[in-house]
Amino acid sequence: MRKENQSHVSEFLLLGLPIWPEQQGMFFALFLGMYLTTVLGNLLIILLIRLDPRLHTPMYFFLSHLALTDICFSSVTVPKMLMNMQTQDQSIPYAGCVTQMYFFIFFGCIDNLLLAVMAYDRYVAICLPLRYTIIMRKNLCLCLLAGSWLLSCASVLTHTLLLAQLSFCADNIIPHFFCDLAALLKLSCSDTSLNELVIYTVGTVVVIFPLIGILVSYGQISVSILRVPSTKGICKALSTCGSHLSVVFLFYGTIMALYFSSSSGQTHDKDIIASVMYTVVTPMLNPFIYSLRNSDMRLALGSVFRNNNLFHQVRIT
Repeated sequence: MRKENQSHVSEFLLLGLPIWPEQQGMFFALFLGMYLTTVLGNLLIILLIRLDPRLHTPMYFFLSHLALTDICFSSVTVPKMLMNMQTQDQSIPYAGCVTQMYFFIFFGCIDNLLLAVMAYDRYVAICLPLRYTIIMRKNLCLCLLAGSWLLSCASVLTHTLLLAQLSFCADNIIPHFFCDLAALLKLSCSDTSLNELVIYTVGTVVVIFPLIGILVSYGQISVSILRVPSTKGICKALSTCGSHLSVVFLFYGTIMALYFSSSSGQTHDKDIIASVMYTVVTPMLNPFIYSLRNSDMRLALGSVFRNNNLFHQVRIT
């Protein structure tokens, strides 16, 4: 494209959700409630893990960081979406759009890598129980956490630096409720072949490899259980892995739904609905999954309420 047909875009317009204007109030209340549930539910998980000594284990150490990541992941997109619905102002500055894209990919990558780390933790706990405390020592847990953050940072920094090299035409309308990398590349006047190559390459590292690690870990867990089949062993494995498996299925299920809907050439509306699932719904459901399916979390929650009631009774007397 000739240079004179290019122009610098100072802002983008987010079309938002595919809803009628008269439905704005209802959806605003719905998504506000879901966002508050996400924040409060994940904060409760972090608080319980901090307060209950029984939860000071590698599994819950990673879970607390997963809960923090879910809060940040949802906070990158939902508040801006709610503000746009309330003010009817769909604009977002260029710098704000790139920043939103940066943190969206960043926390999404961390979420993905933490799920793989937690799967490895469950593998060691079930398949190598006698060596668990030796392998999953504090230094290794910190290294795995730091590695997840550094790899996510390197991944998103690569995307951001390549995006900064692109030129954008006069068309600045993004048919989404947040600044998605794929949507931004479609608006660019420049050649995006390198960006797309990096997306597939980096995506293999931060999405496919962790997924393979999760599948291998749970494959080894299944083999270990079937090798010595017993009702007690199966129940114990389900109690320790059930919550994590539910989150894994929910997380990757929504991502695969988005991928297949995009690759099959379906409408933007279906892409947006799939995006809502993993940006809004999944972070909100995670606290319920871990609190309802996890016996340790239920015991910790009951202990907090009992201590709170005891504290009030002491104050009254």
